[in-house]
Amino acid sequence: MNEPILSIRDLKVNYGGIEAVKGISFDVQEGSIVTLIGANGAGKSSTLRSIVGLVKPAAGQILFRGDDITNHDTNVIVKKGITLVPEGRRIFPDLTVLENLKMGAYLRNDDISGDLAWMFDLFPRLKERSWQPGGTLSGGEQQMLAVARALMGKPKLIMMDEPSLGLAPLIVRGIFDIIREINQQGVTVLLIEQNANMALKIADYAYVLETGRIGLSGTGKELLANEDVKRAYLGN
Repeated sequence: MNEPILSIRDLKVNYGGIEAVKGISFDVQEGSIVTLIGANGAGKSSTLRSIVGLVKPAAGQILFRGDDITNHDTNVIVKKGITLVPEGRRIFPDLTVLENLKMGAYLRNDDISGDLAWMFDLFPRLKERSWQPGGTLSGGEQQMLAVARALMGKPKLIMMDEPSLGLAPLIVRGIFDIIREINQQGVTVLLIEQNANMALKIADYAYVLETGRIGLSGTGKELLANEDVKRAYLGN
């Protein structure tokens, strides 16, 4: 097996006296879709935020393509090829769709026109609304914009924090189709998702986080069939 694109080694994340992540280790293989599932407060978002440099780990190591990025600043990490689609979208409501997309490419010095065309191909709705302020879009359209903005950074690895949260089931299916499409275009995906059923169906590999520790891991199919996972996360 090739060297993983991302390796997490004994990662610990604290908020004051609270241990949010208690020494987890996992790998993400290049070209794969990996999902972290678990209850609220299990440490999933803290893990992503530490990978992209928004939270400094208390201990452990984060390796991206063999480079130690553990305490690098976020702009350095984004430039290396990791972007985050944050929970709650966090688009710029007063900027137009096009301006939001250009903000995603703010660290780039090359021509972005080809990637803009790709985004409008991937998300035709955004092309139709390119001159509208982001705040006037529906929840599903804002989620599409958040994903497209992250892709404008030309990431090797895109991380998504709860992309289906608060969206209607039909829109959720569309978002998961887009995640598959992005992956097929060569972008590695690390996904946090409350909708464990949908996440495990598209995941090559998955980890279950339980109160800051990894409780289970396996392929998406293996965890879909696991009785403990069914009871706790799939409503079976």
